[in-house]
Amino acid sequence: MWTLNYCNARATGFRILHSIYISNSCKRLLEHRTGGVYYCSQQVQPYRHIASKPPWRVLFFGSDDFAVESLKLLHSSSLESSERVVDTLEVVTLTNSAPVWRYAHRHHLKVHDWPNIDVLGRFDVGVVVSFGCLLKESLIKQLPHGILNVHPSLLPRWRGPAPVFHTVLQGDRLTGVSIMQIRPLRFDVGPILHQEVCEVPPRCTADELGHTLAAMGARLLMDTLRNLPERISKRTEQAKEGASFAPKISVSMSWLVWEEQTCVQIDRLYRAIGSRIPLRTLWMGRTVKLLDHVGKCNISLTGSPSSVPGSICFQKETNTLAVRCQDGWVGFKTVKLKKCLSAADFYNGYLHQNILGKSPMATDCVFHSVRGGPGAVGSHTHVSQTTDAYLMSTTSC
Repeated sequence: MWTLNYCNARATGFRILHSIYISNSCKRLLEHRTGGVYYCSQQVQPYRHIASKPPWRVLFFGSDDFAVESLKLLHSSSLESSERVVDTLEVVTLTNSAPVWRYAHRHHLKVHDWPNIDVLGRFDVGVVVSFGCLLKESLIKQLPHGILNVHPSLLPRWRGPAPVFHTVLQGDRLTGVSIMQIRPLRFDVGPILHQEVCEVPPRCTADELGHTLAAMGARLLMDTLRNLPERISKRTEQAKEGASFAPKISVSMSWLVWEEQTCVQIDRLYRAIGSRIPLRTLWMGRTVKLLDHVGKCNISLTGSPSSVPGSICFQKETNTLAVRCQDGWVGFKTVKLKKCLSAADFYNGYLHQNILGKSPMATDCVFHSVRGGPGAVGSHTHVSQTTDAYLMSTTSC
């Protein structure tokens, strides 16, 4: 809270009127009161007028590598000798294993433990980048210029925690970064202060796109802070049309349904989540992870029986395992059972014996589809009943 006090200037006998900030942790601030004069037994922080232009006192909330890019520029600005955008910089993060914590620790930035932070009167503006927790209205109101958020999408499209992954997964051709003001207890619905569009590079991964947008977001953040009062005065509410949600990625997304997914969809799924969650399928009741996706494969079926989704073709010349999906074949260079195996090793060790007649079931040569994962509620494992399921070994595919 704030209080207006008379403090006794003992050396001169004058009483000086000024405002001081009383911390919530100050349990016994006033020792006694005599003749309208307050004596303080603990140190208090003088009130600083709300800044109307840079440099700002910034409190940064963040966690992952995406957030570190913005933190780097904020930190660099605080070290500049002239025309600084940042006066002081302190950090809030969730764990001491987070990239933001490691950067702050390495550069001797003060780190606050969430949610135990003392904000009132100490900062002008907050910045949130990939933090992962909702902020209460009481916290937001303690920062005179509110709290800004760097969000890697063109809001209102892809609100939520995983916008970059869903941008790649849905094959968006355009994306960008939005700088918005945080609204309490809701993700990504606040007014837009700054927004910039960029094209999504063809066949880029979510990691590659994330690096691009992290750098763009850091640059847009600094530009916003340089002109913060003007940006706030010209802020615009998000459109009600075109909103979409980007939920967290999960293992359930990685299970392939060969009968339903196309070559393009599997390619997008791999580029979106493959670096973090391997694509999965079932073979003889065992989970197989499919790695090193190489895209669509051209398979000739001349003189061969028609294949079913999940059928496997080993391409000897390129050491690729091709799998039949809804509209074609997709290739993988590596698979993982207990350990990683090349396509050739998997074929020779697990599949070739089936072609030689050592297995009684033709379906042993087929990857089986799983919806939502083997343990998911309502999951459905599709095992083809077609007797012409087969595996081809060819050098002419």
